[in-house]
Amino acid sequence: MKPETVFIALGSNLGDPPAQIRRALGTLAAMRESRLVRQSALYRNPPMGRLDQPDFVNAVAEMETALSPRDLLDRLLALERAHGRVRDYPNAPRTLDLDLLLYGQLELRDPRLTIPHPRMLERAFVLVPLAEIAPDTVVPGSGRVADLVARVDAKGMVKLA
Repeated sequence: MKPETVFIALGSNLGDPPAQIRRALGTLAAMRESRLVRQSALYRNPPMGRLDQPDFVNAVAEMETALSPRDLLDRLLALERAHGRVRDYPNAPRTLDLDLLLYGQLELRDPRLTIPHPRMLERAFVLVPLAEIAPDTVVPGSGRVADLVARVDAKGMVKLA
Protein backbone atom coordinates (compact mmCIF):
# COMPACT_ATOMS: atom_id res chain seq x y z
CA MET A 1 0.00 0.00 0.00
CA LYS A 2 1.31 3.44 -0.95
CA PRO A 3 1.80 5.69 2.10
CA GLU A 4 -1.04 8.15 2.64
CA THR A 5 -0.72 11.63 4.14
CA VAL A 6 -2.73 11.94 7.35
CA PHE A 7 -3.27 14.65 9.93
CA ILE A 8 -3.78 13.93 13.62
CA ALA A 9 -4.95 16.39 16.27
CA LEU A 10 -3.44 16.06 19.73
CA GLY A 11 -4.91 17.52 22.92
CA SER A 12 -4.40 17.30 26.67
CA ASN A 13 -5.57 19.15 29.77
CA LEU A 14 -4.56 16.87 32.66
CA GLY A 15 -1.18 16.31 34.26
CA ASP A 16 1.46 18.26 32.35
CA PRO A 17 -0.28 18.87 29.00
CA PRO A 18 2.76 20.16 27.05
CA ALA A 19 4.78 17.15 28.20
CA GLN A 20 1.90 14.79 27.35
CA ILE A 21 1.72 16.20 23.80
CA ARG A 22 5.51 15.99 23.33
CA ARG A 23 5.55 12.37 24.57
CA ALA A 24 2.69 11.49 22.23
CA LEU A 25 4.52 13.11 19.29
CA GLY A 26 7.55 10.99 20.15
CA THR A 27 5.41 7.87 20.15
CA LEU A 28 3.83 8.83 16.83
CA ALA A 29 7.33 9.37 15.39
CA ALA A 30 8.25 5.82 16.38
CA MET A 31 5.02 4.20 15.10
CA ARG A 32 5.67 1.29 12.74
CA GLU A 33 4.47 1.63 9.14
CA SER A 34 4.24 5.40 9.63
CA ARG A 35 6.46 8.46 9.58
CA LEU A 36 6.06 11.78 11.38
CA VAL A 37 6.52 14.45 8.69
CA ARG A 38 6.02 17.61 10.76
CA GLN A 39 4.21 19.00 13.74
CA SER A 40 2.70 22.32 14.64
CA ALA A 41 3.59 24.45 17.60
CA LEU A 42 1.71 23.80 20.83
CA TYR A 43 -1.29 26.04 21.57
CA ARG A 44 -3.03 26.69 24.89
CA ASN A 45 -6.77 27.29 24.61
CA PRO A 46 -9.89 27.31 26.76
CA PRO A 47 -12.05 24.16 26.85
CA MET A 48 -15.13 23.77 24.65
CA GLY A 49 -18.38 22.29 25.91
CA ARG A 50 -17.66 21.70 29.61
CA LEU A 51 -16.02 24.90 30.81
CA ASP A 52 -15.34 23.71 34.39
CA GLN A 53 -12.00 22.10 33.53
CA PRO A 54 -8.41 23.21 32.89
CA ASP A 55 -7.30 24.80 29.62
CA PHE A 56 -6.13 22.46 26.87
CA VAL A 57 -2.86 22.27 25.02
CA ASN A 58 -3.31 21.25 21.38
CA ALA A 59 -1.20 20.55 18.30
CA VAL A 60 -1.50 18.86 14.92
CA ALA A 61 0.87 16.31 13.38
CA GLU A 62 1.28 15.44 9.72
CA MET A 63 2.23 11.82 9.08
CA GLU A 64 2.63 9.40 6.23
CA THR A 65 1.27 5.95 6.93
CA ALA A 66 0.83 2.59 5.24
CA LEU A 67 -1.83 1.70 7.84
CA SER A 68 -5.48 1.56 6.87
CA PRO A 69 -7.69 4.23 8.45
CA ARG A 70 -9.16 1.73 10.94
CA ASP A 71 -5.76 0.27 11.84
CA LEU A 72 -4.43 3.78 12.41
CA LEU A 73 -7.46 4.58 14.59
CA ASP A 74 -6.77 1.44 16.65
CA ARG A 75 -3.15 2.52 17.17
CA LEU A 76 -4.25 6.03 18.19
CA LEU A 77 -6.76 4.66 20.70
CA ALA A 78 -4.10 2.32 22.14
CA LEU A 79 -1.74 5.29 22.46
CA GLU A 80 -4.41 7.26 24.34
CA ARG A 81 -4.90 4.35 26.75
CA ALA A 82 -1.14 3.99 27.24
CA HIS A 83 -1.09 7.67 28.26
CA GLY A 84 -3.82 7.11 30.86
CA ARG A 85 -6.85 8.26 28.87
CA VAL A 86 -10.13 7.39 30.58
CA ARG A 87 -13.41 8.08 28.77
CA ASP A 88 -15.70 8.94 31.69
CA TYR A 89 -18.15 11.11 29.75
CA PRO A 90 -18.18 13.27 26.59
CA ASN A 91 -15.84 16.29 26.73
CA ALA A 92 -14.29 15.08 29.98
CA PRO A 93 -10.80 16.26 30.95
CA ARG A 94 -8.15 14.00 29.46
CA THR A 95 -4.49 13.15 29.64
CA LEU A 96 -4.37 12.66 25.87
CA ASP A 97 -6.83 12.95 23.01
CA LEU A 98 -5.85 11.91 19.48
CA ASP A 99 -8.21 12.56 16.58
CA LEU A 100 -7.69 11.38 13.02
CA LEU A 101 -8.60 14.52 11.09
CA LEU A 102 -7.75 13.68 7.48
CA TYR A 103 -6.60 10.57 5.63
CA GLY A 104 -5.54 11.83 2.22
CA GLN A 105 -8.68 12.84 0.35
CA LEU A 106 -10.70 9.94 1.76
CA GLU A 107 -14.27 10.52 2.85
CA LEU A 108 -15.45 7.78 5.21
CA ARG A 109 -18.51 7.46 7.40
CA ASP A 110 -19.02 4.38 9.49
CA PRO A 111 -20.02 3.77 13.11
CA ARG A 112 -16.39 3.77 14.33
CA LEU A 113 -14.77 6.43 12.20
CA THR A 114 -15.71 9.52 10.21
CA ILE A 115 -13.14 11.18 7.94
CA PRO A 116 -12.78 14.12 7.64
CA HIS A 117 -13.28 14.49 11.39
CA PRO A 118 -16.91 15.63 11.76
CA ARG A 119 -16.25 18.62 14.04
CA MET A 120 -12.87 19.82 12.81
CA LEU A 121 -14.32 22.77 10.88
CA GLU A 122 -15.80 24.22 14.11
CA ARG A 123 -12.58 24.03 16.11
CA ALA A 124 -9.96 26.76 16.10
CA PHE A 125 -7.75 24.48 18.22
CA VAL A 126 -7.65 22.12 15.21
CA LEU A 127 -7.65 24.53 12.28
CA VAL A 128 -5.07 27.02 13.63
CA PRO A 129 -2.29 24.43 14.13
CA LEU A 130 -3.33 22.62 10.93
CA ALA A 131 -3.07 25.88 8.97
CA GLU A 132 0.39 26.45 10.47
CA ILE A 133 1.78 23.26 8.91
CA ALA A 134 -0.52 22.62 5.93
CA PRO A 135 -2.40 25.75 4.81
CA ASP A 136 -2.90 24.46 1.25
CA THR A 137 -4.31 21.09 2.29
CA VAL A 138 -7.86 20.58 1.06
CA VAL A 139 -10.48 19.22 3.43
CA PRO A 140 -12.71 17.05 1.20
CA GLY A 141 -16.01 18.77 0.55
CA SER A 142 -15.03 21.93 2.44
CA GLY A 143 -12.02 23.68 0.91
CA ARG A 144 -8.49 24.81 1.71
CA VAL A 145 -7.40 24.89 5.34
CA ALA A 146 -6.12 28.49 4.91
CA ASP A 147 -9.64 29.57 3.92
CA LEU A 148 -11.38 27.49 6.59
CA VAL A 149 -9.28 28.82 9.48
CA ALA A 150 -10.46 32.37 8.70
CA ARG A 151 -14.03 31.27 9.59
CA VAL A 152 -13.34 30.18 13.19
CA ASP A 153 -12.98 32.28 16.33
CA ALA A 154 -9.39 31.83 17.49
CA LYS A 155 -9.46 34.31 20.37
CA GLY A 156 -8.23 32.69 23.52
CA MET A 157 -5.66 30.57 21.68
CA VAL A 158 -2.08 31.22 22.76
CA LYS A 159 0.91 29.82 20.87
CA LEU A 160 3.37 28.36 23.37
CA ALA A 161 7.12 28.93 23.12
